[in-house]
Amino acid sequence: MAIKTKYQHKSDEEIVHLLMDSGNQELFEVLYARYFKKVKDKCFSFLKESKLSEEFANDILTKAYEKIPGFKGNSSFSSWLYSITYNYCIDYLRFKKKLHYPNWNNNNEIPEIIDESEADFEVASYENLVTILELIHPEEKVLLLMKYQDNLSIKHIAKTLRISEDAVKMRLKRARTRVIYMYKQKFNSSN
Repeated sequence: MAIKTKYQHKSDEEIVHLLMDSGNQELFEVLYARYFKKVKDKCFSFLKESKLSEEFANDILTKAYEKIPGFKGNSSFSSWLYSITYNYCIDYLRFKKKLHYPNWNNNNEIPEIIDESEADFEVASYENLVTILELIHPEEKVLLLMKYQDNLSIKHIAKTLRISEDAVKMRLKRARTRVIYMYKQKFNSSN
């Protein structure tokens, strides 16, 4: 317990470097305590199961601990950890639901919406957007959350999801278009 108090004031990155230098597993417990709830909440946003989200958070943090030597510091520790979280949840959902994005997208065509703008999101209520996000493909949801909730760059998203930057841009546009279309269909919003 004393080690947690001793390093509580250190940044995530400082703790990671100390951990890599010393190999002291107790240092990771500080990061675990900081991030367990955040990772669990991100998992819950995809899984909608509290117990499973807790299990995933534990598994993800364990996996992060094992991958610490691969942390290069090119992004913040939290971005790196959330990348692991997103991939873990997406992989699970792909496996569980047998969802392959290109096939799913072809089967769920939407009309072309010419005027897709950020203004369409400004008038949307948070609760209604959350409802729509639950209806779209998990990969589209991840893209939108990474871009607009976590404010990650296109480059970082591409690296995280192991797809090209052009694919990220195309899928983001498609996801925004789908959300706007579905929002307008469900809630009769018109701009």
